[in-house]
Formats: sequence, C-alpha cells, structure tokens
Amino acid sequence: MAQKKAAGTSNGATRRRWWNLRQQWRMLGVFEINPEHEFYQLTSMIKEGMHASIQITTEIPSQNTLTTEHFKAEETRTHEGFVMQTFAAPVFAKLRASLNITEEEYMNSLCSDGYYLQFVSNSKSKADFFVTNDKRFFLKTQSRREVRFLLSNLQTYMDHLEKYPHSLLVRFLGIHRIVIPTHMKKYFIVMQSVFYPDERINIRYDIKGCEVGRWTNPDKEGKQIIKVLKDNNFEGQYIELGQEKSWFANQVKADAAFLRELNVLDYSLLLAHQPLHRDELEGKHSLANLVIRTTKSVDLDEHPAASDPSKIPLLKETSGEVTLDSTDCGSGQLEAAAESTGEGINQQYRSCPVSDARTDIELQEFHEHHRRLLPNFQNAIHVIDGSHCRYFVGIIDIFTVYGIKKRLENLWKSLRYPGRAFSTVSPTKYSHRFCQWIQDHTR
Repeated sequence: MAQKKAAGTSNGATRRRWWNLRQQWRMLGVFEINPEHEFYQLTSMIKEGMHASIQITTEIPSQNTLTTEHFKAEETRTHEGFVMQTFAAPVFAKLRASLNITEEEYMNSLCSDGYYLQFVSNSKSKADFFVTNDKRFFLKTQSRREVRFLLSNLQTYMDHLEKYPHSLLVRFLGIHRIVIPTHMKKYFIVMQSVFYPDERINIRYDIKGCEVGRWTNPDKEGKQIIKVLKDNNFEGQYIELGQEKSWFANQVKADAAFLRELNVLDYSLLLAHQPLHRDELEGKHSLANLVIRTTKSVDLDEHPAASDPSKIPLLKETSGEVTLDSTDCGSGQLEAAAESTGEGINQQYRSCPVSDARTDIELQEFHEHHRRLLPNFQNAIHVIDGSHCRYFVGIIDIFTVYGIKKRLENLWKSLRYPGRAFSTVSPTKYSHRFCQWIQDHTR
C-alpha cells in the first residue's frame, strides 16, 4: 500500500514538472498582461470593445458580395471610459469566414478570460504587440498613416486574396481604434499569427533578401525574449520543400508583384520550422488525410458540392474505387499520395471526361487561383510541409511606401554602403531581390 502511494506521489510530481516545463516553454518571449501590468487597463478595454463589435457581426448575415459601402463602413460604440471604432467590419467578417474562422471562435480567442500576452522579441518596431492567450491572433498598434493606407487599399488586398486564396500575405482580420478621453488614441489591427501553433517551433527568421543589418546574435542566455534571426543567419541553409518548391516560389512572385504595384518595400518573409514526427510523415499521404486536405484546398463557398468527396475536383470516388486526378495542382503531392496511401483501395490516374463539365471548371479554377494541397493542420494557409520539416511562412510588414523619405534614405545608404544590398531600394528592385533570395534558398 505504501509502495503504491509512493509511486502515485512520484507520478504526480513528474506530471507537475512536465507541466511546469511546458508552461515555461509556452511563455518564452511573452509576459502575461495581468492586473499589475501597465497595459492591463488598455487590453481589458480592447476585449470589452471587441466583444461588442464581434457580437454585431454574429447577428448580421454574412455578405456574399461586398459593396463600396462595406469597405467604407465605420461603427462607433461608446463604453464606460472609452470609445471603440471598428472599420470595414463586413469585409473582415467575410475574410474570417474564408479562413473557416467562425465568429464564435474569433470572439472566444480575443475576448476570453485569459490574459493577453505581451510579445517580446528583438524586433526594432516601435509598435506594441499583444497576443491572445491561445497565441492564435496578434494585435498590433499602427499609426494613422498605416491604417489609412490599409483601408485605402483594402479592396485591392481582398481582390488579391480572391485571386490567390492560398497567398502567403498575412491575413488582417480587423481594424479598430480605441479612444480613452484625455489619455490616448490608438489604432490597432488584428492579424492571424503566422507561427500558430508554436509549441514545437524552436527557431524563427525574418527574411528581407538583403545583407546590411541582417544579422542577429543568436545567443539567448539569460534573456526571456524570442530571438528572431535574419538573412545572414540563414546562409548555408535551405527551405527544403521538395515538390512544393515550384508552388512556393511562384506564389512569392505573385505576392511580391502585388506589393510592387502598391509601391511597397521593406516587407519580410517570416519563416520558422519544426521537424515532422514519424507519424506525421507516415500519415501525410493516407487516403483519409488526402480527402481532408483536398476539401480544405477548394473553395466550399463557391462549390458547395465539394463537401461531398465524390464531387471534390481533385479526388473522385466511384463505386468504391478512388481515382486521383493526374493534373498537377502545383504541389505534385497527389502523385506521391497515390503511391503511398496503402489503404488497400485500387487507385489509378485518370483524365477528366469531357462530359464532366463541372469538374473541368473546378479544376480550371483550382489552377487559375494557384491553389495547393493544404496540409491537414491548424493555420494551414501559413503552413507548408516539406520532406522532413513543417515550415511556417508568411509575408508581413506591408505598410512601407516608397515616398520622398525613403528615396532620400536610399540615396544616403547608397553613399554609405556602396555595392552592398540594403533594404531601402525601389519596390521593383526590392521585389526582384526578394524573389531571387527565395529561389536561391529553396530546394
């Protein structure tokens, strides 16, 4: 009896140690904004204001077609001690729905009882970063100029995401302004975190495709911050994507071209990776996993019938036999999946019959919108599974316009760093160099 009691005590102590270690890892680089924190009052007000704002969108039917009025929409609500403004709410509600984020999920994450977390890193940004307690969404303070830039180009941004649903651009999910009389006025945006979930991520990079100022000392001893490494830290390494390389490089080109048209520079590719476990590698191409991934990868709003596996454009089931379409969807993974499912079901490649007009149209749209076979994973838009690693990727910081100030900075840096690659260059040069870096460091 005494031995059993001792064993139970030992097991309990072991579990507590593991829980404490997990909590320490989870809280690396973040601090809870508890009642003693300087931002506690602000974040409490943000939660209250966000709750009221999201509650309104839950009561309004989702918009299938967005109008100019939706993009110009402004809503102001007065609360005790502060005022909250929400901009273009119907637009962002539609964007959240396209990511399969329900309004209930969004509210539960942003307005939960759990404290917000303050993100602490070696970033030079002067903005304040807050993270929801589950680390799913970022809140970042922005200048009035940056918010006006985003709102004025919101239609173009949405058009790009409609054309490229699997774009690597960060997803903005809300724009707000909080006014605390006689105290502060702050604009902030809500973004989907690129690095979610981050429990197994142990290294992160911020890539701009240049060399000047692009090195970070990786030593983290005694510092409770997340070190985000840079271009020069990555030299000698590669993003090992295998069959996904072509899709990745082409999508970066499409996104960079979009930013070039906006006259934007100084954006970054956020990059992190974690090893794929054996069960993840083995299950990646199973039949069940393939069905889920294919369903994730098509637009169910445009093609409601896609919820039926027999009508998914890349996977067709007929009389107990599964046939995979041989058309390359940019990732090349369907062929690999067909070879490795091992489910005991006869599989063969086929060409779409001429009579199957609906499937032909869906496949054509799949290719035209440059979709890929998304992984069966949370935050799938920002996740790409390579041969041995899972990569988290996203393009962020898209507010820097190449105006007079940046042109003068370009002139000064040209004199200071002759012949060297620095970040402040024309959007055309920045875009080309950014894409070239991706091409050179991906295989």
